[in-house]
Parts: sequence; structure tokens; C-alpha cells
Amino acid sequence: MSPTKTTRAIGSTLIAVAVACAIALVGLMLVPSLFGLDRYVITGGSMSGTFEKGTVVYERQVPVADLQVGDIITYVPPQESGIDEPVTHRIVSIDDRTDAEGGRVLRTKGDANDSIDPWTFTLASAVQPRVEGWVPAVGWVFILLSMSGVRMLSIGLPAALIGLMFMRDLVRALRS
Repeated sequence: MSPTKTTRAIGSTLIAVAVACAIALVGLMLVPSLFGLDRYVITGGSMSGTFEKGTVVYERQVPVADLQVGDIITYVPPQESGIDEPVTHRIVSIDDRTDAEGGRVLRTKGDANDSIDPWTFTLASAVQPRVEGWVPAVGWVFILLSMSGVRMLSIGLPAALIGLMFMRDLVRALRS
């Protein structure tokens, strides 16, 4: 096989692998929504041992009344906690005596944390996302793409390669 044919074969194989990976990634992100599942990327380590940073978790909206001790939920902690990002933690207690707003009082804990979260809370909505499953490591793609430099590189590099191939073909066409 000539060097040109070898280069084309390698290029075709790399493109096929990249397309297959992209299709698999899109499938992991879009197909679950057809089954009523939401997805979140775990960006912290508080649930290590159950799932690690970079895991994609799939959650289903369930009635708050259906939540049980041991369920893993994603929620935004109360304002006084000082945390304004969603956390994914396990429910460790539910007080069925309702608070002043009429909701069930919950306590949670990250599986890797030594202590229970210092706050109690009620859920404002009648439904709550509960973790139904997860896929390890896939979320790293999205964590990396959240960095502007990586995102620019992942778009710019393929665009530059396409531009170079176009220029190569244009030069060849002009020569003949």
C-alpha cells in the first residue's frame, strides 16, 4: 500500500472512531430523555464510593411523598447553607411531621462525607428528581467542555483541519 493510501486509511479510521464516539455520547445524553429521565454530571466528591466525579447520573421526577430514606436526590440546599449549586446526596431521614410550610422535613448526607448535612429542608415542588442510575466517567467530557479553552480547541481544531483539507484540494485542483 502506498503512503498516500495508508494515510487515507488511517484518516478514515480515525474519523469513523470519532463519529462512533460522538454518536454514543449523544445517545447517552438524549435517549434517556425519551424515557423521562433527566441527567446531571457529578462535579464534586461527596458521593465518592457510590459514584465519582465525572459520573453522569440519570434521574426521574417522582412525587415527594414517594421519597424514602436511602434515595439519592439532587436539590439546591437551603439558602442559609451558603451553597447555591445543586447537590446530589442520599436521604438519611424524613420527618413526616410537616413544617410551617406543610412539607416533609428531609436530611441528607454525601456518602463520602463523615457527617450528615448540617441543614434540614423541605422541597418546594410536589415532584423531585431521584437518581435511577448512572454511567461512570462520561461526564468528564462535559466538565472539560465547560472550560472555554477546551471548548474553543474542540471546535477550532476540526474546523482548521477541514480548512486545511479544503485548501489542499483547492491547490491540487488549480494545478491540474
